[in-house]
Amino acid sequence: MNTSFAQKVAGFQIVDNTKEKKVDILFNKKLLTSFTYPNSVSKAVLWPVNTLEGITVTRGFPLKPVLGERTDHPHHIGIWMNYESVNGIDFWNNSTAIPAAKKPLYGSIIHMEISSKKASKNSASLTVTAKWMNNSGQQFLSEKTIYDFSVVKNRFYITRTSYLSSLDKEVIFKDVKDGFFAIRVARELEMPSKEPLIFTDIHGNKTEIDPTPDKKVSGMYYNSEGETGDDVWAKTAKWVVLKGRKDHKNISLAMFDHPSNIGYPTYWHARGYGLFSLNPLGRKVFSNGKEELNFTLPPKSSQRFVYRIVLTTDDLSTEEMNRLADEFSKKVK
Repeated sequence: MNTSFAQKVAGFQIVDNTKEKKVDILFNKKLLTSFTYPNSVSKAVLWPVNTLEGITVTRGFPLKPVLGERTDHPHHIGIWMNYESVNGIDFWNNSTAIPAAKKPLYGSIIHMEISSKKASKNSASLTVTAKWMNNSGQQFLSEKTIYDFSVVKNRFYITRTSYLSSLDKEVIFKDVKDGFFAIRVARELEMPSKEPLIFTDIHGNKTEIDPTPDKKVSGMYYNSEGETGDDVWAKTAKWVVLKGRKDHKNISLAMFDHPSNIGYPTYWHARGYGLFSLNPLGRKVFSNGKEELNFTLPPKSSQRFVYRIVLTTDDLSTEEMNRLADEFSKKVK
């Protein structure tokens, strides 16, 4: 074995592929994720997302469909952050499935540039910028996002720090259900279900989700307050971990809120069919009308949002999840 060559490729590598509109994040020559911004997607996303062992935990559809997986909600792709009502424009539900006549109701987050790329043995980072725009080209927000990637033993950490900045006018994030920081998981990590589900967005569009009798479906949610399964939905918690099994390995996919964020501890919009999301801005629907936020960003102001995902084949216990949450809150200021 050529030891000197092995040393050169050990650790993180960043491979920029402008032709395919993506940046690959590699660790020890294995793909962990790609920052991708294809024209067919109305925002940049991290997709696919893999464990250190190479197990893909994200759904393939619609970018690269996998036999037997769900094909609902084509706007659920990889890891992303957006919202259903920004000055009345829906950024969350936008996709190629929206008919042209309805496009004025929807917005896109336009990738602008990758301003920084750094890679070392155990960590890497990307700094990117974007514009939140409606269908006619009016800009509402500027976005600067730093993705920090790291590996500790057999755990893959993704920390997203986003600064949303208004321009000359205020920006209102209406208190609604669909948002905010999310991942759409592979079928194996969905929760078993016997009943079909029907979801309706703010425009009245209905999506029916088939039940999941497939034996390979193995997911289960756990949160910091001791709730499990469907009970984590519409509850506040510091963290939620989704546990399941894929490719003959146990998987723990954990998501953490940060004490500096608006609405901490956040409400969770985590569904058994594979949408794993948190939403600090949609308090009215999750509290049955007891709370209402309608967060407003004044003109020429900025708001930071910072979240973390930890992906591992370890079984993350409640004690370990609390330790990781404490570490996140102390190390990220």
